[in-house]
Amino acid sequence: MKYATMIVSGICREFFLMSFALVMFAGMGFGQISVTLSPRSGPPTSTTLVSGSGFSPNAEIYIYFDSSKRASLYTDGSGSFSKRPIVVPAYARPGQHWVTAELASSPTTGAQAPFRVDTNWVELGFTPENQRTNPYENVLNPSTVGSMDLDWNFRTGSLVSSSPAVANGVVYVGSWDDNVYALKATTGAMLWSFTTGSYVQSSPAVANGVVYVGSDDFNVYALNATTGTKLWSFTTGAIVDSSPTVANGVVYVGSADNNVYALNATTGAKLWSFTTGSGVESSPAVANGVVYVGSDDLNVYALNATTGAMLWLFATGSYVQSSPAVANGVVYVGSNDYNVYAMNATTGTKLWSFTTGGIVGSSPAVANGVVYVGSEDHNVYALNATTGAKLWSFTTGSYVQSSPAVANGVVYVGSDDNNVYALNATTGAKLWSYTPAGVYSSPAVANGVVYVGSDEYNLYAFGH
Repeated sequence: MKYATMIVSGICREFFLMSFALVMFAGMGFGQISVTLSPRSGPPTSTTLVSGSGFSPNAEIYIYFDSSKRASLYTDGSGSFSKRPIVVPAYARPGQHWVTAELASSPTTGAQAPFRVDTNWVELGFTPENQRTNPYENVLNPSTVGSMDLDWNFRTGSLVSSSPAVANGVVYVGSWDDNVYALKATTGAMLWSFTTGSYVQSSPAVANGVVYVGSDDFNVYALNATTGTKLWSFTTGAIVDSSPTVANGVVYVGSADNNVYALNATTGAKLWSFTTGSGVESSPAVANGVVYVGSDDLNVYALNATTGAMLWLFATGSYVQSSPAVANGVVYVGSNDYNVYAMNATTGTKLWSFTTGGIVGSSPAVANGVVYVGSEDHNVYALNATTGAKLWSFTTGSYVQSSPAVANGVVYVGSDDNNVYALNATTGAKLWSYTPAGVYSSPAVANGVVYVGSDEYNLYAFGH
């Protein structure tokens, strides 16, 4: 909705309240004016296409996002315009906003359509590249995160080591009580649950109205995101702790049966599988037509995303349970040999390694030229993404198996010392912490809220 008063280009411009404006629109004989948007939701800096009809022919039109003028144009001979792109302002907070198209000569003549700003976290790595950073977060920052408090918690029947996915106002998460849950993001109220045949340690991925998740009952499931109805399941030969990654209509996931699978996202049909030398707990990253994944056979693999053909492998000194992150042509991953590795994404050549004091099962996050990762030596590390040089470390009271999440200058991570932490991404200084219990789940940051599970059966939501 427009505000009653605003300043545009330094000139004070009076606006009517929306309710009065709508009366004026109808009263001036323009009741047929309409505005449509495509898409009708998205993050800050995304683009929506605005179309309108019912205006005067060849009339100048101004388009606003809330009170910010974003475009001007002329209607065609029928009084219409089609698919004019406007950019959602970077400062637009999560929630409903209004896009208005009005006659330049008569600001009370026009129409509005709602646009919902979402900063969703739809899968374990945020995007298929697994960088674990939300570039759209504009509510929480180093100055505001210290005042976070518990918004709600939802108690399941067992441990929550699965990491939540957040999409379109719903949080999806698995539990060791064998269930996948869908919860209202603002209140934690349960919308539905789906029971599998065993633990759900896999983290859900959400794409095109479908939730994809693995279970220790050997299956990968596709569930209707709105109702929880099973759409299909695919049976592997062992437990599926790996978290699915969805890219270009394909679900990529590992299994303890030693295989990486590529499944048709719509039908669940197997497109290909690739057999490693041991179980695959690592969750795949997908970038530029290549799937990157670790295996308990001590290797990191690069596979052709279309065929599954191996492009290269990189040998570490132990299990690779960490999930790779791909950024700027480099693959970053941890290993149980205590190291974090950086490899050329095209060739697999080692660029650098950094040795910690413990197993690195945590998956790296990459943001602004820095790699963030946890270690069982009790530390969270920030490493120069180009050289591997340590920029800072933060010591917790126990293992850090949780994978960091980065958003707007803050690193969020859990520890087995029973805390979830918010750290300054530049300095490593502690900005905030909360003590639920051991945190193996990896945080998701969406719409100004931090979601994370714990081993005392709860999913938590923290915000303002």
